[in-house]
Amino acid sequence: MTTPVADTPLTEDIRHDLAHPTTEDIAHLDAWWRAANYLTVGQIYLMANPLLREPLVSDDIKPRLLGHWGTSPGLAFIYAHASRLIRKTGQPMIYLAGPGHGGPALVAAAYLEGSTPSAFPRSPRTSTASAASSASSPRPAASRATPRSPRPARSTRAASSATR
Repeated sequence: MTTPVADTPLTEDIRHDLAHPTTEDIAHLDAWWRAANYLTVGQIYLMANPLLREPLVSDDIKPRLLGHWGTSPGLAFIYAHASRLIRKTGQPMIYLAGPGHGGPALVAAAYLEGSTPSAFPRSPRTSTASAASSASSPRPAASRATPRSPRPARSTRAASSATR
C-alpha cells in the first residue's frame, strides 16, 4: 500500500491498519521507542562513552543532570505512534510538548527521524554517539524542548536578566 497524501480520506483499509497493527508494526514501534529511550538516557546521564564500548566509569556520568527520565518514555511513546499515524495517513500535525524537562526525548526523536541535520547543520551525525552524548557537542543537550535545542535552555532567571 502506498502512503496517502495529506487530505486523503481515511479508507476502511487505513482505519483497519491503524486499529490493528501487524506484528512487524509493533516490532518497529518497539525498536524505535527503545532506541529513543537509549539516546535520551545518554543525553541525560552521560558525558562520554555513550555506546558503552568501554566499561562505564564515574567520569562518564554527568555531575549535573539535565532533563528528567520520568517524562521521556511517555513523550517517545506518543512520538512513535504519532509518526506511525503520519506515515499511514499523511496527516499533517505538530507535536506540542509542555515546558517540562523532556527535551532529551524530543531531541532523540528528531535525531532518529533524521531532522537534526537540517535544524542543526553543524552538529555531526556520524554515529549514535553524536546524539547520545553531550561530549560530541560543545554544549550539553537542553533539559527542556526549546527552539534552541539541542543547546542548553537558560533558566528563567538568566533569561529574564538577559532581556532587561
